Amino acid sequence: MTMKTAKSRSGVVRRLPLTEARNHLGAVVKGVHLRKEYVILEKDGIPLAALMDVGEFEDYLELRDPKVQEHIRKSNQEYLAGKSRPAGEFFRELREESRRKAKRPRSA
Repeated sequence: MTMKTAKSRSGVVRRLPLTEARNHLGAVVKGVHLRKEYVILEKDGIPLAALMDVGEFEDYLELRDPKVQEHIRKSNQEYLAGKSRPAGEFFRELREESRRKAKRPRSA
C-alpha cells in the first residue's frame, strides 16, 4: 500500500487512495482499531472521507450533544469558581462514609 503518513497529536494520520483502501480494507481497519490510526480516504488526491476507531467516534458524537455541552460548560464554571477538590480527597470521604454506614446497626 502506498500511503502518505503524518503525525497528529493523538495518533498517526494516513492519506490513502480510495482504491487502495478498498483493496486492503481489512489491514486499514485493523490499523484504525488496534493502533488508533486515522485514515483520510482520497480520490484523485481530493479528501472524501476519514476513518477513526468507533470508540473515539462515539465520544465525538456525545460531545456534540447540546445537553453534554451544557453540562461541560457548567462544570467548567464551577471549577473556575473554586468548587472542586482533589479526587483523592473525594474518594477518601466516600470510603469513610461507606465504613460508617456499614458499622450502623440495622433496625428490624
